[in-house]
Amino acid sequence: MKKLGVKDRIIDTASDLFYNNGYNQTGINQIIAEAGVAKASMYQHFRSKEDIAVAYLKRRHINWVGGLQNFVSKQKTNKGKLIASFDYLNSWLNSVNYRGCGWQNIITDLPNDHDKIRNQAVLHKNDVRAWVHSLLKEEDELSDKEAIQLGDELIILLEGSIILSQIQKNNWPIEAAKKAAEKLLN
Repeated sequence: MKKLGVKDRIIDTASDLFYNNGYNQTGINQIIAEAGVAKASMYQHFRSKEDIAVAYLKRRHINWVGGLQNFVSKQKTNKGKLIASFDYLNSWLNSVNYRGCGWQNIITDLPNDHDKIRNQAVLHKNDVRAWVHSLLKEEDELSDKEAIQLGDELIILLEGSIILSQIQKNNWPIEAAKKAAEKLLN
Protein backbone atom coordinates (compact mmCIF):
# COMPACT_ATOMS: atom_id res chain seq x y z
CA MET A 1 0.00 0.00 0.00
CA LYS A 2 1.32 3.41 -0.99
CA LYS A 3 2.08 5.75 1.90
CA LEU A 4 0.11 8.98 1.81
CA GLY A 5 1.94 12.24 1.26
CA VAL A 6 1.93 15.05 3.80
CA LYS A 7 -0.94 16.96 2.17
CA ASP A 8 -3.17 13.88 1.98
CA ARG A 9 -2.37 12.89 5.57
CA ILE A 10 -3.33 16.37 6.74
CA ILE A 11 -6.60 16.32 4.79
CA ASP A 12 -7.46 12.78 5.90
CA THR A 13 -6.76 13.55 9.54
CA ALA A 14 -8.57 16.87 9.48
CA SER A 15 -11.51 15.29 7.68
CA ASP A 16 -11.97 12.78 10.45
CA LEU A 17 -11.52 15.38 13.18
CA PHE A 18 -13.76 18.02 11.61
CA TYR A 19 -16.51 15.51 10.88
CA ASN A 20 -16.47 13.74 14.22
CA ASN A 21 -15.35 16.46 16.65
CA GLY A 22 -16.35 19.70 14.93
CA TYR A 23 -14.47 22.52 13.29
CA ASN A 24 -14.12 24.75 16.34
CA GLN A 25 -13.20 21.83 18.57
CA THR A 26 -10.29 20.83 16.32
CA GLY A 27 -7.03 22.74 16.53
CA ILE A 28 -4.13 23.01 14.13
CA ASN A 29 -1.77 21.39 16.66
CA GLN A 30 -4.10 18.41 16.98
CA ILE A 31 -4.23 17.99 13.19
CA ILE A 32 -0.43 18.21 12.97
CA ALA A 33 0.09 15.71 15.79
CA GLU A 34 -2.44 13.16 14.57
CA ALA A 35 -1.30 13.45 10.95
CA GLY A 36 2.31 12.94 12.06
CA VAL A 37 3.64 15.95 10.16
CA ALA A 38 5.83 18.87 11.07
CA LYS A 39 4.25 22.30 11.49
CA ALA A 40 6.47 23.67 8.71
CA SER A 41 5.33 20.88 6.37
CA MET A 42 1.70 21.67 7.12
CA TYR A 43 2.23 25.35 6.35
CA GLN A 44 3.86 24.44 3.01
CA HIS A 45 0.49 23.05 1.93
CA PHE A 46 -2.04 25.12 3.89
CA ARG A 47 -1.99 28.67 5.19
CA SER A 48 -4.68 28.10 7.82
CA LYS A 49 -7.14 25.71 9.40
CA GLU A 50 -9.77 27.29 7.16
CA ASP A 51 -7.80 26.25 4.06
CA ILE A 52 -7.58 22.71 5.40
CA ALA A 53 -11.35 22.72 5.92
CA VAL A 54 -11.89 23.87 2.33
CA ALA A 55 -9.74 20.97 1.09
CA TYR A 56 -11.74 18.60 3.31
CA LEU A 57 -15.06 19.86 1.94
CA LYS A 58 -13.88 19.70 -1.68
CA ARG A 59 -12.80 16.08 -1.24
CA ARG A 60 -15.97 15.24 0.65
CA HIS A 61 -18.05 16.77 -2.16
CA ILE A 62 -16.37 14.65 -4.83
CA ASN A 63 -16.70 11.47 -2.77
CA TRP A 64 -20.27 12.10 -1.60
CA VAL A 65 -21.70 13.13 -4.98
CA GLY A 66 -19.82 10.28 -6.66
CA GLY A 67 -21.25 7.83 -4.13
CA LEU A 68 -24.76 9.18 -4.66
CA GLN A 69 -24.57 9.02 -8.45
CA ASN A 70 -23.07 5.54 -8.37
CA PHE A 71 -25.76 4.34 -5.95
CA VAL A 72 -28.68 5.65 -8.02
CA SER A 73 -27.20 4.70 -11.41
CA LYS A 74 -28.93 1.31 -11.25
CA GLN A 75 -32.31 3.01 -11.60
CA LYS A 76 -33.79 3.16 -15.10
CA THR A 77 -35.77 6.40 -14.66
CA ASN A 78 -34.88 9.81 -13.29
CA LYS A 79 -37.75 9.60 -10.83
CA GLY A 80 -36.38 6.25 -9.72
CA LYS A 81 -32.97 7.89 -9.18
CA LEU A 82 -34.55 10.59 -7.04
CA ILE A 83 -36.39 8.04 -4.90
CA ALA A 84 -33.20 5.97 -4.62
CA SER A 85 -31.45 9.10 -3.28
CA PHE A 86 -33.29 8.51 -0.02
CA ASP A 87 -32.01 4.93 0.06
CA TYR A 88 -28.50 6.33 -0.42
CA LEU A 89 -29.03 8.69 2.52
CA ASN A 90 -30.26 5.77 4.60
CA SER A 91 -27.23 3.64 3.75
CA TRP A 92 -24.74 6.48 4.21
CA LEU A 93 -26.16 7.82 7.49
CA ASN A 94 -26.37 4.33 8.95
CA SER A 95 -22.71 3.74 8.02
CA VAL A 96 -21.64 6.86 9.95
CA ASN A 97 -23.91 6.13 12.93
CA TYR A 98 -26.17 9.05 12.00
CA ARG A 99 -23.37 11.61 12.47
CA GLY A 100 -25.05 13.72 9.80
CA CYS A 101 -24.04 15.92 6.94
CA GLY A 102 -20.49 17.24 6.97
CA TRP A 103 -21.63 20.50 5.38
CA GLN A 104 -24.54 20.99 7.79
CA ASN A 105 -22.27 20.15 10.71
CA ILE A 106 -19.46 22.51 9.77
CA ILE A 107 -21.74 25.41 8.87
CA THR A 108 -23.41 25.32 12.29
CA ASP A 109 -19.98 25.31 13.96
CA LEU A 110 -18.52 28.11 11.86
CA PRO A 111 -17.34 31.56 12.94
CA ASN A 112 -18.96 34.37 10.91
CA ASP A 113 -15.82 35.38 9.02
CA HIS A 114 -15.04 31.99 7.45
CA ASP A 115 -16.50 32.69 4.01
CA LYS A 116 -14.28 30.19 2.16
CA ILE A 117 -15.80 27.34 4.15
CA ARG A 118 -19.33 28.73 3.87
CA ASN A 119 -18.86 29.04 0.09
CA GLN A 120 -17.88 25.36 -0.14
CA ALA A 121 -21.01 24.35 1.77
CA VAL A 122 -23.18 26.49 -0.52
CA LEU A 123 -21.43 25.05 -3.59
CA HIS A 124 -22.13 21.49 -2.47
CA LYS A 125 -25.77 22.13 -1.65
CA ASN A 126 -26.27 24.03 -4.94
CA ASP A 127 -24.65 21.20 -6.94
CA VAL A 128 -26.97 18.62 -5.40
CA ARG A 129 -29.92 20.95 -6.05
CA ALA A 130 -28.84 21.41 -9.69
CA TRP A 131 -28.55 17.63 -10.08
CA VAL A 132 -32.11 17.14 -8.81
CA HIS A 133 -33.37 19.91 -11.10
CA SER A 134 -31.58 18.41 -14.11
CA LEU A 135 -33.17 15.01 -13.54
CA LEU A 136 -36.62 16.55 -13.32
CA LYS A 137 -36.12 18.83 -16.35
CA GLU A 138 -35.55 15.72 -18.45
CA GLU A 139 -39.08 14.56 -17.59
CA ASP A 140 -41.39 15.33 -20.53
CA GLU A 141 -44.43 16.10 -18.42
CA LEU A 142 -42.76 18.92 -16.44
CA SER A 143 -41.97 22.45 -17.56
CA ASP A 144 -38.66 23.89 -16.40
CA LYS A 145 -40.49 26.00 -13.82
CA GLU A 146 -42.37 22.97 -12.50
CA ALA A 147 -39.15 20.92 -12.42
CA ILE A 148 -37.40 23.59 -10.36
CA GLN A 149 -40.31 23.92 -7.93
CA LEU A 150 -40.66 20.16 -7.48
CA GLY A 151 -36.89 19.80 -7.23
CA ASP A 152 -36.74 22.35 -4.44
CA GLU A 153 -39.47 20.49 -2.57
CA LEU A 154 -37.44 17.28 -2.89
CA ILE A 155 -34.27 19.03 -1.71
CA ILE A 156 -36.08 20.17 1.42
CA LEU A 157 -37.13 16.57 2.04
CA LEU A 158 -33.58 15.31 1.49
CA GLU A 159 -31.91 17.94 3.67
CA GLY A 160 -34.54 17.83 6.39
CA SER A 161 -34.37 14.06 6.61
CA ILE A 162 -30.59 14.22 7.07
CA ILE A 163 -30.68 16.61 10.02
CA LEU A 164 -33.67 14.96 11.69
CA SER A 165 -32.06 11.51 11.33
CA GLN A 166 -28.94 12.91 12.95
CA ILE A 167 -30.94 14.31 15.85
CA GLN A 168 -33.03 11.14 16.27
CA LYS A 169 -30.17 8.71 15.55
CA ASN A 170 -32.70 6.78 13.48
CA ASN A 171 -33.74 6.30 9.87
CA TRP A 172 -37.47 6.98 10.27
CA PRO A 173 -37.11 10.59 8.99
CA ILE A 174 -35.52 9.32 5.78
CA GLU A 175 -38.25 6.72 5.32
CA ALA A 176 -40.96 9.35 5.91
CA ALA A 177 -39.28 11.78 3.49
CA LYS A 178 -38.99 9.03 0.88
CA LYS A 179 -42.74 8.33 1.12
CA ALA A 180 -43.47 12.04 0.75
CA ALA A 181 -41.15 12.20 -2.29
CA GLU A 182 -42.91 9.25 -3.88
CA LYS A 183 -46.24 11.08 -3.49
CA LEU A 184 -44.77 14.26 -5.02
CA LEU A 185 -43.29 12.36 -7.96
CA ASN A 186 -46.46 10.44 -8.83
